[in-house]
Amino acid sequence: QVQLVESGGGLVQAGGSLRLSCAASGRTSSRPVMAWFRQAPGKEREFVAAIVWSSGSTNYADSVKGRVTISRDNAKNTVYLQMNSLKPEDTAAYYCAAGNVFSTTSLRYNYWGQGTQVTVTS
Repeated sequence: QVQLVESGGGLVQAGGSLRLSCAASGRTSSRPVMAWFRQAPGKEREFVAAIVWSSGSTNYADSVKGRVTISRDNAKNTVYLQMNSLKPEDTAAYYCAAGNVFSTTSLRYNYWGQGTQVTVTS
């Protein structure tokens, strides 16, 4: 089992920044890939970014590339999502996920956090 707890969401003006955190506990070694997804009201959950715990390899959705950085702190078992130049269309609930396949598909991830809300005002 892997437990994931997100934090860091909030209300921010367009152009601002936020850093989301995802603290992982449990058998994290069994799920070597961590990812962030987001879901806006009335829309499907979409991939944002992923990272491999061991190598630090990353992947980003085109919609956030250049504005978002995913990173990890292995000692703290924590993954971060630094979001800059935020836009109103970034408004969504952001979810942390753990899996064993480096994928952009939510079905590939077995464990999910409860989500943290990000709201960007214009």
